Amino acid sequence: MYKLWICFLAGLGAGLGTGFAGMSAAAVISPMLITFLGLPAYEAVGIALASDVLASAVSAYTYGKNKNLDIRNGMVMMIAVLLFTLVGSWTASLVPNTTMGSFSVCMTLLLGIKFIVKPVMTTKESMNKVSRKKRVVQSIISGTVVGFICGFVGAGGGMMMLLILTSVLGYELKTAVGTSVFIMAFTAFTGAVSHFVIGGMPDIGCLFLCVAFTLLWAKIAAKFANKASAITLNRATGVVLAVLGSAILAVNYLK
Repeated sequence: MYKLWICFLAGLGAGLGTGFAGMSAAAVISPMLITFLGLPAYEAVGIALASDVLASAVSAYTYGKNKNLDIRNGMVMMIAVLLFTLVGSWTASLVPNTTMGSFSVCMTLLLGIKFIVKPVMTTKESMNKVSRKKRVVQSIISGTVVGFICGFVGAGGGMMMLLILTSVLGYELKTAVGTSVFIMAFTAFTGAVSHFVIGGMPDIGCLFLCVAFTLLWAKIAAKFANKASAITLNRATGVVLAVLGSAILAVNYLK
């Protein structure tokens, strides 16, 4: 029963973060499984990434159905992210004892406060004024930066994508989240497969529960997000991120 509740709470936080803000489930699920269930870090990350795959895919489908997904530029950015994640990982292996584990958590908390204090009110009309060529170039550069930092630090991909899509590329919030979860579905799948191939199958009970609960709450959050007004979505996203960031900091403190 204890395992069920921990997986439920982890899936709840991860699902809301994914559906509302395109946040990686690894940022929520991993520390909870490590701290409260004593799972090895590598196994916990593998479970979190596997949970991310279906949750991100269902969220991306919901956003796409509501025409809040930029597939063309999302594919360009995804390729750059995947390639430079490898480059970032290789670079990190050359740097002795680089510790940046709190990067993703701090970004989650600060980004949540940012959405509450300064909402993203860009419209699709202004977003679509950018030329296709410029948008492709922006997507390649942004994907390169996100991928390298994600590979080097080991976390923060979903949050970095949301920040860059809204603040640098000028996406309106719903399209930014939809595009972010679309990319995360593929990156999470790649990460999950590599974890299971290298480390073997994880705790099947935890895997099933986390995948199921994350999927459920991501679907609920994505449906709500696509029906909400821009200001409501900004505030809801900000509150979810700020609460999750604070909760993860508290969980990390308990470790």
